[in-house]
Amino acid sequence: MDSSFLGIDEVAEVPAVAVVVDVMRAFTVAAWAFERGAEKIVLAGSLDEALALKARQPGWVALKDGPAAPGFDAVNSPGLLRGVDLGGRTVVQKTTAGTVGALAVKDAPLVLCAGFVVAGATARLLRDRGCESVTYVVTGEDGRAEEDLACAQYIAGRAAGDGTDADAYLRRAAGSRAAAELAEGVREGAHPDDVALCLELDRFSFAMVAAQEDSLTVLRPVSVPAAL
Repeated sequence: MDSSFLGIDEVAEVPAVAVVVDVMRAFTVAAWAFERGAEKIVLAGSLDEALALKARQPGWVALKDGPAAPGFDAVNSPGLLRGVDLGGRTVVQKTTAGTVGALAVKDAPLVLCAGFVVAGATARLLRDRGCESVTYVVTGEDGRAEEDLACAQYIAGRAAGDGTDADAYLRRAAGSRAAAELAEGVREGAHPDDVALCLELDRFSFAMVAAQEDSLTVLRPVSVPAAL
């Protein structure tokens, strides 16, 4: 399996398969939203678009980075979201890096969104579909975010079936700037458990696939059974 690792701005053409990685915190939050019952997640291109979508669909839940803001129902924190009942709801998500990365490759035939919490399922789906060439979009810090790169490299190793040990990758993520900023309270709209939740390996048994639905980029969970 041929793997490349690019920042969002480095993606020059539509890849055959894209895995968009945002560990802290967009796609950890997305996974928790599905765990809490969300039916789908619409990835918005701007805060205004997120609010406009919610205005047209009042039952939808709008979520953003940073502190709480008028019109938004939740913030981009797994620790805060894990107690919210989202049964059957549609979530509209707009974040600084993760959703931007997913929208940058939305036209790829297969787009997966990932973090450590769905790493194993993401790797299994890549193997099951026989993906030969995969572009990993490292969303944070212009492609240099250590937690995202570590997760992307870990998924690539597992997808290739090389028996990759997770410990070193998780240590890299734990030592990242994003982890430090969350732990020190630099980032607003956070919970003390966010770092630990973002580093919880294979918490969920589904992968997350983004596809175009009625001109929107929609993320849905796809169950990927563990190999026997």
